[in-house]
Amino acid sequence: MPKESLIIPEEHSGKRLDIVLAQLFPQFSRSFLQTALKQGNILLNHLLVPAKQIVQGNETLTFDLLTTEKKDLWLPEAIDFTIVYEDEEILVINKPIGLVVHPGAGNWTGTLVNGLLHHDAHLAELPRSGIVHRLDKDTSGLMVVAKSWQAHHALIKQLQKHLVRREYLALVYGIVTAGGTINAPIGRDARDRLKMCIHDQGKPAITHYRIAKKFAAFTLLRIRLETGRTHQIRVHLNSIHHPIVGDPTYGKGLRLPKQASAELVQALKNFTHQALHAEHLSFTHPISQEEMSFYAPLPEDFEQLIQHLC
Repeated sequence: MPKESLIIPEEHSGKRLDIVLAQLFPQFSRSFLQTALKQGNILLNHLLVPAKQIVQGNETLTFDLLTTEKKDLWLPEAIDFTIVYEDEEILVINKPIGLVVHPGAGNWTGTLVNGLLHHDAHLAELPRSGIVHRLDKDTSGLMVVAKSWQAHHALIKQLQKHLVRREYLALVYGIVTAGGTINAPIGRDARDRLKMCIHDQGKPAITHYRIAKKFAAFTLLRIRLETGRTHQIRVHLNSIHHPIVGDPTYGKGLRLPKQASAELVQALKNFTHQALHAEHLSFTHPISQEEMSFYAPLPEDFEQLIQHLC
């Protein structure tokens, strides 16, 4: 039977249960939560109810989301990633390029989750082994991981209220003339299920950007996320005609600037992942309430590419 519980806040009164679950547990997909409901791993006032059930607020929601996850397929593995900070409640890591965050079809091993379980077996007791937000496989940088249920709930609430500050560095094609904000909803691309796109039925997505440095034919941008949709930065920057250098999904292939040096041409050809790095992460510690702030330097190949542009 479900073993964790919470009281549904009154602000959700009048909403369908599946909508409320998506808002309370944004780290899980709607299909995952619907499966948990059908399996009886989520109960409302200790009763099995349909997804369309209207809630009134103040009901007791009991759940065991670990049972729904395919935990039996998740094995501890020694995975290379850098621990920036750790205490009894949280873990902050610097994820390297090429590391998939979460196990899934075709990637049951060799992921960050496998590495986290090797580092601390107790993380198996938490949803997604404590992961509360993601980075794409070929995006490097900082992530915070919860190590307790209390920390997990508190970090999710901060993410929902946009209190976690996430800043990225992105090298894009073209000369960006000024900073700005992109406010455009993002959803799954109907023509290519592996891609995201901007469309009216998508989820709200807001990206703030400002110029860090200009180069001939390129711009280094400092990005701040207000929301955290899949591929958000990559989709948004492509929508303003400044795709990220090296992006194999949303870019339009390699662009070589006129009169580029042989060294720069070779550096661009050798750069085979998107030039996107989660440089800065700040949040309130979920237990001590201390303000935490972390920085991660650019990966070596990203730094070398910048040097070739200078």
